[in-house]
Amino acid sequence: MQTLTTRCCVAGGGPAGMMLGFLLARAGLDVVVLEKHADFLRDFRGDTIHPSTLELMHELGLLHEFLQRPHQEVRQLTAQIGDAHVILADFSSVPTVCKFIAFMPQWDFLNFLADRGRRYDGFHLMMETEATDLIEDDGRVVGVRAVTPRGPVEVRADLVIGADGRHSTVRERAGLKVNDLGAPMDVLWMRISQRPEDESEAFGHVEAGRFFIMLDRGDYWQCAFVIPKGTADVLRTKDISEFCGTIRELSPWLGERVDELKSWEDVKLLSVAVDRLERWYRPGLLCIGDAAHAMSPVGGVGINLAVQDAVAAANILVEPLRSRALAIDHLARVQARREWPTRVTQRIQVIVQNNVIKRVLTGTERPRPPMAMKLLDWFPALRGIPARMIGVGVRPEHIRTGEDVRRNGTMTRSSAH
Repeated sequence: MQTLTTRCCVAGGGPAGMMLGFLLARAGLDVVVLEKHADFLRDFRGDTIHPSTLELMHELGLLHEFLQRPHQEVRQLTAQIGDAHVILADFSSVPTVCKFIAFMPQWDFLNFLADRGRRYDGFHLMMETEATDLIEDDGRVVGVRAVTPRGPVEVRADLVIGADGRHSTVRERAGLKVNDLGAPMDVLWMRISQRPEDESEAFGHVEAGRFFIMLDRGDYWQCAFVIPKGTADVLRTKDISEFCGTIRELSPWLGERVDELKSWEDVKLLSVAVDRLERWYRPGLLCIGDAAHAMSPVGGVGINLAVQDAVAAANILVEPLRSRALAIDHLARVQARREWPTRVTQRIQVIVQNNVIKRVLTGTERPRPPMAMKLLDWFPALRGIPARMIGVGVRPEHIRTGEDVRRNGTMTRSSAH
């Protein structure tokens, strides 16, 4: 068995794990990031990069380079509720450099962070390496066991980060208790081709018992069809043509393009979960991102909460890791910093799930915009409130760690933002 030693081992190469790995290496620390897949190319992962994350790229001096990657910019979120067209959010007034949501394939986002991470000597990304168990010594986590195509490996570390998603092996092996907040819906994801004459905006269509969302991905629409929780198997017993007909009713302008869905193999299920850990840490171990709190797709804020966790963790943990003085109090500080914004965001998501989405999915009458949405129409300035909640969120983080670059035996250090 191969054994590696590092200052920090991050299990999971998603947005939280990759951002934290990059920031720790940027600060001059040795870090190993484990990603179980051979690449990041997986459809229908969260693709929304919100203004708060773009602001972090600006603080890192990477924004211009980042926006060279293929992406679409959305400055307003709109919806059709029954026969009413509503602008739900307008990002023109958010207090950030970028006043839009960038829709970028998650693999491009992760590859960008990986490429920038490799510029630092301390960054080590191990693909096709899946964390399977924790290594403990007298109640303290001191590393992880992992499997690779070349055999098993042990990674010994001062700190293990669980960033391996909502089905986290790390948190399960650590015995951390999860509180399930519940979700009344699941989501079916699919692709439908786009034409030049199509309107370019994020769009939702709500009718009695049906909730359909379309996201502009440049040459195709990434579509989400919201269904009651646990009904996907029943729906799949029916012919796909019936499902296509429902989509055509909601968006008739798609026409024959809906028939691109040839079978249920072209429709992917996202089982929605909203949960969070009671405690995010143990001695030698910290969970962040979806491993600490699975988010609802409401608002599309999951990536951005995960990235904010990573930035807060780096801000708090860099110096204790550098001086090898890491204590459990430092891990508690990360949870204390990020738990409140997580609770607030999840509370809003649960309210929307139970009072809007659930009513739509179980309703029989054509829906009408609630009074709060009518106010957005009557007073356009109010559209900045949901835009700020979605685009910036509660307690946005900022880069507080400096850059420590070692190349050819020399060292330079920049000041933190």
